Amino acid sequence: MRKTDKDKLTPKEEELMSLLWEHGPIQISRLLDLYPEPKPHFNTVSTVMRRLEGKGFVGHNEVGGTFHYYAIAKKEDFRSRSFSNFIKNYFGGSYYGAVSSLVADDKISTEELRELLDLVERKRK
Repeated sequence: MRKTDKDKLTPKEEELMSLLWEHGPIQISRLLDLYPEPKPHFNTVSTVMRRLEGKGFVGHNEVGGTFHYYAIAKKEDFRSRSFSNFIKNYFGGSYYGAVSSLVADDKISTEELRELLDLVERKRK
């Protein structure tokens, strides 16, 4: 199945989804409190939330006259998709290239690599 723009998250959408996944059902004003500086305008966040709702990633309940937004999409689904896109965009789809880069930059230890090899071997059995 071909992925469309409707399946993708913009950087702003990703930020807001992360806050929703971490903090659960929440009002836009509370999202703004949690948002790092520089904080976007209330209307900007409201627009992005409606866009996320239109994509089917977010829902809302009305509580006391205010909307409480919640994530419908699961974080795990996006983690896998985002990681795959990262590997595709920055390493030409090569997971080997990504791990090689970690080794070259001293970002992964020999022990961690051994653990990864053990994991691969256990999975193949």
